[in-house]
Amino acid sequence: MRQPELENWLLATLEDFKLSQSESLELREILPKLAHDDVAFVRNKAFALAREPARLGGDNAVASLLWLEKISKVIDNFRQTQSASITEAHFSPGEDCRRQLLDLLVAARTTLDISVFTISDDRLSDAIVAAHKRGIQIRLITDNDKAHDQGSDIFKLIDQGVEVRMDNTDNHMHHKFAIVDKRILVNGSFNWTRSATDYNQENILVTDESKLVSAYLAEFESLWNQFDR
Repeated sequence: MRQPELENWLLATLEDFKLSQSESLELREILPKLAHDDVAFVRNKAFALAREPARLGGDNAVASLLWLEKISKVIDNFRQTQSASITEAHFSPGEDCRRQLLDLLVAARTTLDISVFTISDDRLSDAIVAAHKRGIQIRLITDNDKAHDQGSDIFKLIDQGVEVRMDNTDNHMHHKFAIVDKRILVNGSFNWTRSATDYNQENILVTDESKLVSAYLAEFESLWNQFDR
């Protein structure tokens, strides 16, 4: 998108003085495609657009500042995922883990290697489908028993063309890790479910430490070759 298109997009989201969840996800998808200067343009233009209603006062002043806060948070999270060195811990219940996963899924540029026990959170599965549609090479490993649970999104992902392999044994494929672009590792207890976000005491660790990334990539390749298509 060129800068005039970015400005028009911002203006459209500001019409109701709200940044909806779908608009937030769209922005997460836009940012990885932009040059560094254009990301800065989005941030600066958002401040400029929010300045006038804030100056005029009234209900729209507060709403425009909340809109700006959400825009800034999406940009800050994106920049954080692009930083040279990453070591972070995130916890649930609450949106922290899911938001970080969404940011990483949206920021992926080449590959996503995902090995998780179960996926039933539509927001995460929708982000996987969106990544697949924009050309990201995705491989997903999951547990065969959990794939048949009520609410599981696994067969929806398969129907959308995402390449999935399952363990097909009496044991469980109980991993919960993902590798983004062969360089960022996400690992922890967090299942990719709504319950993990809303109720459970869970965690993820995000790191680009090369030895850990390499070890998990090797494990993923071993499982991928071991399990049936």
